[in-house]
Amino acid sequence: MGMLTQLLTLPVAPVRAVVWVAEQVADRAEQVYYDPAPVWRELADLEQRLVSGEIDQETFDRREDELIDRLDEIEAFRQQSP
Repeated sequence: MGMLTQLLTLPVAPVRAVVWVAEQVADRAEQVYYDPAPVWRELADLEQRLVSGEIDQETFDRREDELIDRLDEIEAFRQQSP
């Protein structure tokens, strides 16, 4: 950028900064949301709860299906992302 361009675009600099920060927050939120590690931990915890008798087989099956669907969603997102 030349000096003239910098001077002419100076009034919009705060807007660009806000947009950049918003993009960074959105990217981080996306990384957290599409991280499979917490889902795998929850699956392991769910199995442990079934083995210990805290939950019944029906509850286990229902929640396991939900978590597997979540893992499928994460995998689909990761395959479409560059």
